[in-house]
Amino acid sequence: MNAFNRLKTYLDSQVLGQPALTEGILLALLANGHLLVEGPPGLAKTRAVNALAHGVEGSFHRIQFTPDLLPADLTGTDIYRPETGKFEFQSGPLFHHIILADEINRAPAKVQSALLEAMAEKQITVGRQSYKLPELFLVMATQNPLEQEGTYPLPEAQLDRFLLHLKVDYPDAATELAILKLTRGEALEQAAEQPERMTQADIFAARKAILQLHFAPSLEQYVVQLIMATRKAANYSPQLARWIAYGASPRATIALERCARAKAWLAGRDFVTPDDVQGVFHNVVRHRLLLTYEAEAEGISTDAVLDEILRLVPVA
Repeated sequence: MNAFNRLKTYLDSQVLGQPALTEGILLALLANGHLLVEGPPGLAKTRAVNALAHGVEGSFHRIQFTPDLLPADLTGTDIYRPETGKFEFQSGPLFHHIILADEINRAPAKVQSALLEAMAEKQITVGRQSYKLPELFLVMATQNPLEQEGTYPLPEAQLDRFLLHLKVDYPDAATELAILKLTRGEALEQAAEQPERMTQADIFAARKAILQLHFAPSLEQYVVQLIMATRKAANYSPQLARWIAYGASPRATIALERCARAKAWLAGRDFVTPDDVQGVFHNVVRHRLLLTYEAEAEGISTDAVLDEILRLVPVA
């Protein structure tokens, strides 16, 4: 626990004004999932995952997604060695522990599908051979909501593979001033002291610890009912039924329970509360809902629909 507290303090010192982003990174690390971050350029998304790489034992690689990227640019490929007369596998950047997939929606579908296998199965396939990825494997993907020209929207199947979908926005004036001072200090080589790197053994032990937290049966029912409300919205409200075209999958139920556990563990508790579930609900479910054309025409956002579900579903 102390190691995670030190890591959170370090992340907050390096990524100012984005507490939801730093918490989301830790939740993904604890819950063994992947993170999709959406926000305008310049909001420290790349800086956040760089800071994580400095605080955690393991290798880090940044992949800039572009329209001309090929699947082999991620996975690696078989290289022919004339001296031996054999093909030898040359691993790609996915074989690192922490991956930053920058502007993921700028890559074509076949590249996205290569990343999908890595995220879902923790392995990649080249030809007839499959290769296991490291046990610690975290993908943080970013996408820019402002520019849509030349982009390839992520298919629902891939979106569902992300544990969390975070939205980040511009900081306030006071935070902006603090950012200015931080970057000036770094330019003068007065960078913050880096923490002792957290070992992978610490991370795996923490992942086991969160599964030992007390999760009341009534709270499990609450989690299930929240997800069921996205699928059978008519049981709760005719208006909700008009807004939701497709609800969340069972992966959402698993992710909601796991992230609520991680949030409670980070708060130093050995039990999970409804507040923990509600605190991660939007980030877990946001990218798993498909709204109707009617909802979009009325200007109803996914977050507004999720707010309505929290209002309608009683706490068990």
